[in-house]
Amino acid sequence: MKAGIVGLPNVGKSTLFNCLSNAKAQSANFPFCTIEPNIGVVNVPDPRLQKLEELVKPERVLPATVEIVDIAGLVKGASKGEGLGNQFLANIRETDAILHVLRCFDNENIVHVDGSVDPIRDKETIDMELQLKDLETVEKKLDKVKRAAKTGNKEAQKEEAILLKIKENLEAGISVRALEFTEEDYEEFVKPSQFITDKPVMYVCNVDEGAATTGNAYVEKVKEAVKDENAEVLVLAVGTEADINELDDYEERQMFLADIGLDEPGSAKLIRSAYKLLNQQTYFTAGVKEVRAWTVNIGATGPQAAGVIHTDFEKGFIRAEVIAYNDYVEYGSEAKVKEAGKMRVEGKNYIVKDGDVMHFLFNV
Repeated sequence: MKAGIVGLPNVGKSTLFNCLSNAKAQSANFPFCTIEPNIGVVNVPDPRLQKLEELVKPERVLPATVEIVDIAGLVKGASKGEGLGNQFLANIRETDAILHVLRCFDNENIVHVDGSVDPIRDKETIDMELQLKDLETVEKKLDKVKRAAKTGNKEAQKEEAILLKIKENLEAGISVRALEFTEEDYEEFVKPSQFITDKPVMYVCNVDEGAATTGNAYVEKVKEAVKDENAEVLVLAVGTEADINELDDYEERQMFLADIGLDEPGSAKLIRSAYKLLNQQTYFTAGVKEVRAWTVNIGATGPQAAGVIHTDFEKGFIRAEVIAYNDYVEYGSEAKVKEAGKMRVEGKNYIVKDGDVMHFLFNV
């Protein structure tokens, strides 16, 4: 699962990517610095993993990861191929969620592609380009569906009505994610088209250090503008995060954070939020060889969770032994959890809960 960082040139995308990933994207004060998408595999910060490590004392610990893609800056006209538009839009299409970075700080030394700082205008510029691209997709699809609908095909007529609804809303500047469909219609007619504006989005307001904890007037405008979008807004001082990232000493980093009023780097919150945005959750396996966080979709069953470890585990799934994370911490070990009768045995229909500590029995 991938989350793509998008935004206009020079809003802090590559600097943010560098904070999140060990890979160093080129970061410079001019547009189109990031020509190829940069991909970073980022560990998901999870204090529960440290706690399990303390209790189990394993040989190694493996966190969950999320893939972050740094996509070059979009500009006006990208949907028609302006700048490196077609390439950028294809890169966005391949991601599962969008982290939309908006510049919410003033700095005369960093040029803005449109000459002034206005996060709402910037948001609308990108929204419009993505909506225009989706409009292209829906119009192509409508051409095919209309022919089938004219023959009296009921399914085609239903699909035509849904596509027309999407088309009208896109023309009015409304993204697909803001529209309502029945679950059945969405799965059958909307989801297969992979509309860019249907992807879940989080707005990352890039502020200066002074606004890292409180936000500012720009941030308030963004919150107001997106209130009907069911989207998260995260405030992040990306430049400050980059400075913290440069410090090798953990204690120094903590002091720096305390000085600006933060209890952890904002980038850690961003990674966790991106993980949720991708509809992901974590379960754990815990043994002396390894304590590990595994990633599954929210709503995954026991066999699906087992399949993340190995496809054979899913095929031959018999049952899962499950301990709630809080019970594991309270009793301090698997043996004591068993003694207290808190270990559960779950079958094929069990829906995995975030934080479950699991052990699978299978037979292939």
